Amino acid sequence: MGGRFAVAALPGVRCLAAMRALPRVAPATAQLAIPLLVALAVPPEAAAQTYQRGQNVAPAYEGWERNEDGSFSLLFGYMNRNWLEEVDVPLGEHNAFSPGPADRGQPTHFLPRRNRFVFKVRVPADWGDRELVWTLTSNGVTERAYATLRPDYVVDNVVIMSETGALGAGSSNAQMRGNEPPTITLEGPVARQATVGVPLGITVLVEDDGLLRSRRRPPPPPPETAADSARADSIWNAPPTFSRRQLTPPSRITVQKANGLFMSWFLYRGEDEAGDGEGPATGESPVTAEGPVTFDPPQIKVWEDTRAGANSPWAPLWVPPELPEDGRWTVNVTFDRPGTYLLRGRADDGGLFADVEVTVTVRPVAS
Repeated sequence: MGGRFAVAALPGVRCLAAMRALPRVAPATAQLAIPLLVALAVPPEAAAQTYQRGQNVAPAYEGWERNEDGSFSLLFGYMNRNWLEEVDVPLGEHNAFSPGPADRGQPTHFLPRRNRFVFKVRVPADWGDRELVWTLTSNGVTERAYATLRPDYVVDNVVIMSETGALGAGSSNAQMRGNEPPTITLEGPVARQATVGVPLGITVLVEDDGLLRSRRRPPPPPPETAADSARADSIWNAPPTFSRRQLTPPSRITVQKANGLFMSWFLYRGEDEAGDGEGPATGESPVTAEGPVTFDPPQIKVWEDTRAGANSPWAPLWVPPELPEDGRWTVNVTFDRPGTYLLRGRADDGGLFADVEVTVTVRPVAS
């Protein structure tokens, strides 16, 4: 989405705004020649490369919102170029904002791939044409995101739904425009204690307006006759087949996200007992997909995992879970090392989302 990147453009970035910001520095013929030369110089297989580990995380400026009191919120996200590695970059010179306080609420634990609208930084009404810079160094690469109040970076709910894939680009309807984020009520304190290896239960109450409903098909009625039962058995025992939708290539070049409410927890910040995070300051040590925190049941991914079969609203044929009758969602969290962890819970209706956070201090097992 919108934003400037010091090194390379990212998938899902609002490129038109960035292109408009570029000065014209060459005649049209030269502009046509440069991409051609680059295309010829890059091997075809390089353009299609993806990586499981070893790549860096690039910060992203998504845009800005105007608040009711006249102040502004600058919205940030990131692109972890790995499909598996969850990179940790502790707060400090390798994960900092400038000017002003280095800690602006940014994550230190970075999930794979594209994560949009992750956090907001509030700035005063007289911010003007000043610039806020997020610098992030991981796996030996430094990149920066530059936040300003340029008019073409303004964000509202429709933009968020469009950029995350709930809407087609430039399309909406009255129902979509009326959608509001879910609300989350945390049951219990926001600061808790736990012991290594002992599950900690967290429960939230989630409420939603229900405007974005899933396309889940209702279960078929039970067979009423022997013929119905025989027909159901023949269908159940038949060889697997592929539907037209499964065999049809995606019709959109952007991500597509399924509608429907779900609740998911993930690690947002982590600091082990030594106080240096889960890896070195440059994020060079791979952290496995399991990481230092385990959630039970396994949580729906909040990052854009577009692979078929993934437990992700961006994955083909994914459907939202059944909703609890009382609206309460419970997860058990287990930690494998002492330290202080910031967990984030997200209620997402497929278009908009709301977050809640819990800080957990984990003690070692008593000897």
